[in-house]
Amino acid sequence: MRVKELDNALSAILATIVEKEAEIESKIAHLSREYKLSAKNLYRYLILRSIDLRKYHDTLSDLGLSSLRTAEGYVYMNLLSVIKNLKLIQGLPFKQDKEIEIVGYPKSKQLIMKHANELFNNAQMKNFTEIMVTLPNEAADDKTIIRDMVLNGMEIARINLSHGDLAIWTKMVQFIHEVEAETKQDVKIYMDLSGPKIRTSLIEIESKKGKNTNYIPVRTGERIILTKQETLGKKSKYSKNNIQQKKAEIGVLLHELIDDVKIGDVVMFDDGMIHSVVVEKFHDQVELEITNCYKSKIGSQKGINLPNTKLNLPALTEKDIENLPFVCKHADIVGYSFVRTPEDVRYLYQHLEQLCAKDLGVVFKIENKEAFDNLPHILLEGMQRNKIGVMIARGDLAVEIGFEEISEVQNQILLICEAAHVPVIWATQVLENLAKTGIPTRAEISDVVQGVQAECIMLNKGPHINEAIKTLKNILVRLEEHSFKKKNSLRDLDIATNAVNKLFEKC
Repeated sequence: MRVKELDNALSAILATIVEKEAEIESKIAHLSREYKLSAKNLYRYLILRSIDLRKYHDTLSDLGLSSLRTAEGYVYMNLLSVIKNLKLIQGLPFKQDKEIEIVGYPKSKQLIMKHANELFNNAQMKNFTEIMVTLPNEAADDKTIIRDMVLNGMEIARINLSHGDLAIWTKMVQFIHEVEAETKQDVKIYMDLSGPKIRTSLIEIESKKGKNTNYIPVRTGERIILTKQETLGKKSKYSKNNIQQKKAEIGVLLHELIDDVKIGDVVMFDDGMIHSVVVEKFHDQVELEITNCYKSKIGSQKGINLPNTKLNLPALTEKDIENLPFVCKHADIVGYSFVRTPEDVRYLYQHLEQLCAKDLGVVFKIENKEAFDNLPHILLEGMQRNKIGVMIARGDLAVEIGFEEISEVQNQILLICEAAHVPVIWATQVLENLAKTGIPTRAEISDVVQGVQAECIMLNKGPHINEAIKTLKNILVRLEEHSFKKKNSLRDLDIATNAVNKLFEKC
């Protein structure tokens, strides 16, 4: 592409952003002062990324200019500098609009670090990326579990309110504060709200041997009934020539699922291990056809994912609302588990306002397709408060969007959040094999390398969790010398120094 053609194309993009500035100003007027500049940059980034930029990269790189590949945190300044240099190359004058508020790279870096420190930890640690660890219920009985985690590098203790009860959580909080006093280390408390439980109901089927089983067997091509009715489950019956004579039956915990699902919608069970599609619908039940099985049975209390269905469920359940006063009193950060829309954000904020929880950090868990699709809107709504973040909940998200797409989607979440200067938590199965068996896989070490782009990495529990914490901390300390987000810091490399000394030793 010729320089003049490139200049005209990029100048047109910049003109579009400038043209939208007044409208952007009006849209961000109600946001927290802390996030107004970040919201402005997010709007600019969305405009930039609505255009296919691939055709410009090679020419810009050949000219020694920024190829716009790392412009997330400082969109206007990056684009402006490229155009300015293109003008200089052509010997043309350049005029800058002085009224446009600019975020440069140093300022963008400062903003993301400031927001991350305010949400997670103000203490200056060896590693910028924080380490969060899920506490097991046993931590309510044994303080040494928490102490060992803290001494090995845990900076944020996660309490999952889907498990345990008020007594267990209270004891965990007590132990955390005692460990803080003993170790002189600050530990933030993160509490995850449960959200609606989209699961199968209890299954108890008496077998021929007189023992109850808590599952029903399924096979590809089989048709089963998902129902609102009270049931302990029923197995399908087949004739001798393998023709299905009676359909299996499974109950659901949330009846709204039956109301909202439509014919043709995909329904998946047990982390996507069983796929089905809705073929019939009635007022109190739906008929599914099993399309793929990676497991041969559906069990009690197993998760259900509906990637094509718009569920009319409140993001906060009655139990969540009941637990919120406890969260506001004892937690530093709350994880919002079923957020999908800006309206869900407003709903939580209303409850937090009633509880006078101005200083509570809020993390939006992106765990389904609808939440991902609405991410920019969720962030902009969330910016009415300080101390916000995003968790990439890769488990449910991978099930809903497909394992082939999760790498692309998690990268897009990182980019959007960097543009908004919003800190990110990298979650789900991080160093899971190491935590469970004591030996990491090569793939999960590589996963951590990508996770360093986030401001926090979450580990789940396991018998070897302390080894996982130590390993993660060592990786973070090593890698953060080399890069920040996607930008390489170009620290001197031992391999390069040694090679230069050897290659030129005779000179």
